[in-house]
Amino acid sequence: MLVGGILKAPASGAPIMRTMMLLLAITAVTGCQSPLPTANPQMAWVDFSVPFPNDRLLMAERLDKQRLSDGRFFQVSPGSHELIVRFDYEVGGGGGLSLMGGTTVRECYLTVPYANFQAGQRYVLEGRSMALTPEARLYDAKGEVVAEVSEFYCL
Repeated sequence: MLVGGILKAPASGAPIMRTMMLLLAITAVTGCQSPLPTANPQMAWVDFSVPFPNDRLLMAERLDKQRLSDGRFFQVSPGSHELIVRFDYEVGGGGGLSLMGGTTVRECYLTVPYANFQAGQRYVLEGRSMALTPEARLYDAKGEVVAEVSEFYCL
């Protein structure tokens, strides 16, 4: 409470504590949302897409067996690469994994190899779930499928 230009605590510290927690939460959320870097024209760029509402998350995990620090995209040199993505999606009815019959979230890791990345080109990696089977397809700028999942495992 502001009284005569001086901040005084009310009898209960709860309102100040709530305000402090709110400010901390806002600061934490905005700090995590950095803009995407500018695409390097000497490299290929891979964006992500999940077209179905039950598909929750598709993010870059590893590039050529090296863990990535930013999972929002892949930026790769021309040539052959192995992309590994994390793909989370909901399975209705428990998908045989839940005794309660509700929805269950599956966390899967998909490997997508592609041998012909081109500098300056943009690609889209689309993840989708078909019942208990995760799928991913890599599309080039023309919208043609150029690669698909070679292997996957789910937790």
